[in-house]
Amino acid sequence: MKRPVALLMILLVVFIGVMFLLNLLLGSVAIPLRSVWSILWGGGDESVVWQNIIWKSRVPQALTALVAGAGLAVSGLQMQTVFRNPLAGPSVLGISSGASMGVAFVVLLSGNVGGVALSKLGYMGEIALSVAAVAGALSIMALIVFVSQKVKGNVTLLIIGVMIGYVANAVIGVLKYFSVEEDIRAYVIWGLGSFSRVSGNQMVLFVCIMAVLLPLSFLLIKTLNLMLLGDGYARNLGLNIKRARLWVITCSGVLVAIVTAYCGPVIFLGLAVPHLCRAIFHTSDHRILMPAALFTGAGLALACNLIARMPGFEGALPVNSVTALIGAPVVAAVLFGKRKNEWSE
Repeated sequence: MKRPVALLMILLVVFIGVMFLLNLLLGSVAIPLRSVWSILWGGGDESVVWQNIIWKSRVPQALTALVAGAGLAVSGLQMQTVFRNPLAGPSVLGISSGASMGVAFVVLLSGNVGGVALSKLGYMGEIALSVAAVAGALSIMALIVFVSQKVKGNVTLLIIGVMIGYVANAVIGVLKYFSVEEDIRAYVIWGLGSFSRVSGNQMVLFVCIMAVLLPLSFLLIKTLNLMLLGDGYARNLGLNIKRARLWVITCSGVLVAIVTAYCGPVIFLGLAVPHLCRAIFHTSDHRILMPAALFTGAGLALACNLIARMPGFEGALPVNSVTALIGAPVVAAVLFGKRKNEWSE
């Protein structure tokens, strides 16, 4: 049965708008809709505290969650297509582990080498974390790209990527063993993932980078559709398989690297969203799936951020805990529904 694509896309956009608005309204401090509207448009004499909450906390968090969720969802869709593996996700090639390793080197060695814990450096410490995560992720991605030119099979490349991730985690374990307790705590908190870490100029830079990368990823739609046909058919239609795989892996890897650098290793969104989009739209056409994954990922990330903030309570839950609690049942339900349809046929 053909789904009304335009209507579903409109519903997804409306869902994003509702979630974005709820992210501004709800939290440990409830702010009325009229006051939020007044603050956003610069009118009225609203409380300075409310203005600070909206502009310095909730708007940056909402924008960060929106673009991060979109980036992870698009990256996950690309990975599942290029490897033809439903369990492939943004972290499957060890790129997230590479970002974690970069952060581990900076955080866990700062106390031993420099004598000052990175968590005490404030804004400069946050910049150091972002730079270290990007450097670690791009280093692993460069290694993966090099390996992809040497091996032919996707399964081999997938296994090599998983092994690289294990090596990175082993290095992190060694660094933890020789680190002081305060640095280990800072690293563990970073590893839980958070959309609230990005603010001010960092948030503007992050949103601008993703606003460039996400449209560029749409240039690979035709390539991804050809790759669905299998290497033989795609090659007969003029697709250079090795070059196409290189471009898709590079695009996906850069998206993961940037999101991980700013938000930490956010899990499950990249794995769950593509399955959810295929179930909603009943198609494998990337002309539909790419924008659907972008909208669905953005909406779910906003929902997860809202749940993590626990409206009406102080503090916030780790984003990874919320994404896993939402993502795991989604994937299980989609796969179970698919299996049930196969039985009925």
